[in-house]
Amino acid sequence: MKKTIKTGVATLALLLAVAVGVKAQTKGNSEPQRPSFSLSVGPEAGIPVGNFSDFYKWSLGGSVQADYAIIKKTLYVNLNAGFANVFADDVPGLDDLQWIPVKAGLRYYPFQSNNLYVQGQAGVNFITNGPTGYKTAAFTYSPQIGYLIPLGKGSYLDAGVKFDGNSKFVDGGDAANLIGLRVAYTFKL
Repeated sequence: MKKTIKTGVATLALLLAVAVGVKAQTKGNSEPQRPSFSLSVGPEAGIPVGNFSDFYKWSLGGSVQADYAIIKKTLYVNLNAGFANVFADDVPGLDDLQWIPVKAGLRYYPFQSNNLYVQGQAGVNFITNGPTGYKTAAFTYSPQIGYLIPLGKGSYLDAGVKFDGNSKFVDGGDAANLIGLRVAYTFKL
């Protein structure tokens, strides 16, 4: 658990260092370079936390996300859908867990000339395979902090650290939470 927290903090510090470095290079340009409407596609990886980590080691998947600016390229509404496989630990009779998250949310860029953002999403996690007694769907939420790195000609690299919280998959069970990383190729539409 401590190693997971340290890894998350180190990743967040690295993201913030990149954000400050990119801001320093674009000083004087106060106009946001973010697109009004964009689509991003990329992999996601995570590490289970809490009691969920007693049974599962890590997760790997991918997602597609659409972002649409609703206030001056500062506040965006978004839709996200994906797939994730959570790899089971060496527990007899326990298989990998697979789910399809479908979420909607908001993304906010607090600095006009910087692409650092905070994002919050909520939705439903559809469990495609689970042990007997598992629910087929659960509430999910994902706060995230990240940075949109311009690559040129309307394309970007979207890197973010997030927490995936899920309600209980079984009655009387514990929540299934992960700390994750999403790295996506983003292009304007």
